[in-house]
Amino acid sequence: MEVAKVCHMNGGTGDASYAKNSLLQQKVVLMTKGINDEAITALYRNLSPETICIADLGCSSGPNSFLPVSQLIKTINEECKNNCQQSPEFHIFLNDLPGNDFNTIFWLLPAFHEDLKKQNMGQDGLDQPKCFVTGVAGSFYTRLFPSKSLHFVHSSYSLHWLSQVPDGIENNKENIYAATTSPPSVHKAYYEQYERDFVTFLKYRSEELVKGGRMVLTVLGKENEDRFSKGCHYLVEPLSMALKELVAEGSVEEEKVNSFNIPGYCPSPEEVMYVVEKEGSFTINCLETSELHLDASGESMAQCMRAVAEPLLVSHFGDGYVLMDDVFHKYRGIYVNCMTKEDAMVTSVIVSLTKIN
Repeated sequence: MEVAKVCHMNGGTGDASYAKNSLLQQKVVLMTKGINDEAITALYRNLSPETICIADLGCSSGPNSFLPVSQLIKTINEECKNNCQQSPEFHIFLNDLPGNDFNTIFWLLPAFHEDLKKQNMGQDGLDQPKCFVTGVAGSFYTRLFPSKSLHFVHSSYSLHWLSQVPDGIENNKENIYAATTSPPSVHKAYYEQYERDFVTFLKYRSEELVKGGRMVLTVLGKENEDRFSKGCHYLVEPLSMALKELVAEGSVEEEKVNSFNIPGYCPSPEEVMYVVEKEGSFTINCLETSELHLDASGESMAQCMRAVAEPLLVSHFGDGYVLMDDVFHKYRGIYVNCMTKEDAMVTSVIVSLTKIN
């Protein structure tokens, strides 16, 4: 699986699109607003740039693409109003992999600018903030921007995606992720791939951010050093079970399922802290976890998971939409019968960082 080519959300605005099925991700962005506000305000007070360059990494498509940057712009302009200062200009970079649906982002751009006008952020009620938006296609595990060109980096529910499926997990049969029944060697391989990727991410961002630049990163994670993420279990296990049912029915080859693994890892706060300190370019201002209850609706969760996982499944199993319908019909039933009997929650790990040099 070439992750950089196939790891993207369902595009468009149809029933199975990410744009229509990303309420969980929206809740996470809203949940972290306070940490983002504190970080962007501290940055502006310390640096006071005439133009603030903000990158949102893993922006996907749909309304959520503009939600974090809208909040950040509003926070800075309120800070300027309170201090009778002229608002800076904003250069916004929306990044995701080349397969991302950037067309939907650009289609929503006029509404984004109109929303900024309605916020009436200028000092005299007439002077509106100047905001310039650029789409940047590429992996955030590579260099994306010129040296010392960014002031603020934001990423939400993207960094748990790995650059590749870990090597050496052929013995993870009957699982499609680092599950409770996966061998210890599989969990080790997933963690080591995560560590390599996160070190690479931090290294490149340290080259792109100005001294004193800030980052706020939110990932789907786990509360402690348990080997597996309960949130990932609630989201992914129904998919694994659905594929097993299709194997039992003879609709899918067992070998095909056994060779499918999701390129994702859910870190703990301790693992995040370890990698940040190991890489050495950033200080940690804030590191915390937060929990969100998952929707009890099987239909809602099936559509959410389909928007996220369908491109990966299609790339591996083939472009058969009847099969995808079967997979997520089963997912819906499994989620209702099994997962809703528990207090299903996801844990988010949020870290706010400042570049040292």
